[in-house]
Amino acid sequence: MPFVLVRGGGDLASGVAVRLHQSGFRVMISELPMPLAVRRQVCFASAVYEGSAQVEDCLAWRVDDPVEAPLLIDRIAAEGAIPILIDPSGEAIGIFRPKVVVDGRMLKRHLPRKPDQAQMLIGLGPGFIAGENCDVVVETMRGVSMGSVIWEGAAEPNNSIPQAVGGQREARILRAPVDGRVKTHANIGDHVCTGQMVAEVDGHAVPAAFDGILRGLIYSGLMVRRGMRIGDLDPRDDASLCAQISDKSRAVAEGVLEAICTKFDVLDFK
Repeated sequence: MPFVLVRGGGDLASGVAVRLHQSGFRVMISELPMPLAVRRQVCFASAVYEGSAQVEDCLAWRVDDPVEAPLLIDRIAAEGAIPILIDPSGEAIGIFRPKVVVDGRMLKRHLPRKPDQAQMLIGLGPGFIAGENCDVVVETMRGVSMGSVIWEGAAEPNNSIPQAVGGQREARILRAPVDGRVKTHANIGDHVCTGQMVAEVDGHAVPAAFDGILRGLIYSGLMVRRGMRIGDLDPRDDASLCAQISDKSRAVAEGVLEAICTKFDVLDFK
């Protein structure tokens, strides 16, 4: 069976990769050399730093050498895992000719479609318009349409409003106070208290706004820009949630699966 290529290894894209893998598709992921994943326990992007990453019951392995990539990728897939390539420019699309590309980078801006970019290009969320820069869009905005498949038109525009969790909305998002390098002072899954310094950026503290579980935090040592999301607090105080794919990711993944299955015969997966 040909590969489905998922661009991006963040939490939404990883949820899609898991669902497709569980449904019997051969999946590969392409990522940046230094991804800024926050919910690292449910992000295959962690494999870029660690060599491998497990999200629920799916394992991904990083592929380093582009010369050996085809053989190694086939071997990883044959062993029931997901290969992840460091491929910021999308060269894997031309090399492996996937039937389907899922763009899950969540860049939230209009992206022109390049020629020969797979038989089906599925865009996740804002920036994609079905029939213009992709074949189909899957809605990522929370609400009654979350996960819906859009064959004509665009996803809802980005409103930059975080989802409320346990009554907390903006306060649960940890943001960089300045441009600079991150130094972390806590680990994902830790219980943190109001005012506790979770991280710092060039000496500027990033404190917890309330008591809760640290559900996500980017890797220490990464460079960030002021205002960038670097962590995620959860007031529900349940550490097990850190390693669970979110309901949003699952809904989006079901939309992607629906889109592929709708065109399964046309795509001629064999």
